[in-house]
Amino acid sequence: MKKVFFLILSLLLVSCQGQEKRKSTVKQNKMENKLAYATIGGGCFWCVESCFNMLKGVDSVISGYSGGHKANPTYEEVCAGDTGHAEVVQIAYDPAVISYKQLMEVFLFLHDPTQLNRQGNDIGTQYRSVVFYNSEEQKKETEEALKESEAKQQWNGKYVTQVVPFEKFWPAEAYHQGYYKENPNQPYCSAVVGPKIQKFKKYFGEKGWLKSDEN
Repeated sequence: MKKVFFLILSLLLVSCQGQEKRKSTVKQNKMENKLAYATIGGGCFWCVESCFNMLKGVDSVISGYSGGHKANPTYEEVCAGDTGHAEVVQIAYDPAVISYKQLMEVFLFLHDPTQLNRQGNDIGTQYRSVVFYNSEEQKKETEEALKESEAKQQWNGKYVTQVVPFEKFWPAEAYHQGYYKENPNQPYCSAVVGPKIQKFKKYFGEKGWLKSDEN
């Protein structure tokens, strides 16, 4: 009788665990279905990734490569300038919390869209200013944001940002993900990335756009 009791109890536990797992999966799928994606390049992805990760409504930011002809490119290959890829980040965000227009405002704050194939001392096509749009609506909003920013002379000069359809995104190597967070004292990070992040945090912190643990 005890064996029968424990057998029934075990089956009930397995059933409950299965139901909880299914509920968790459904909840996760619902969350993923709410997310939209933006893929942009504005120079070295270490800084861009760090800043976008701090925004309310941003679920994840992955550093990677896009816009080229080489499959599964390595960092070294992209830096050599022969793959056609740009250093980019792919942003997963909740449009109910942060809009694509807001993402474009951050994008145009973080880099100089008038510099052709470079950002500061980072020179090469891999550092180009580029937006890979996923829909005609994203294309329209990108072009409007660029036009508005250029008209008010947010940056001095003619904007050279490429606006092209998204095709493929290749995640960068694991050590590039969250690079600044793990290596804040690396020379490039302390000299270039760190000051940009502090400027970003001050401006968007005052606007109330940052996650509570980033203020």
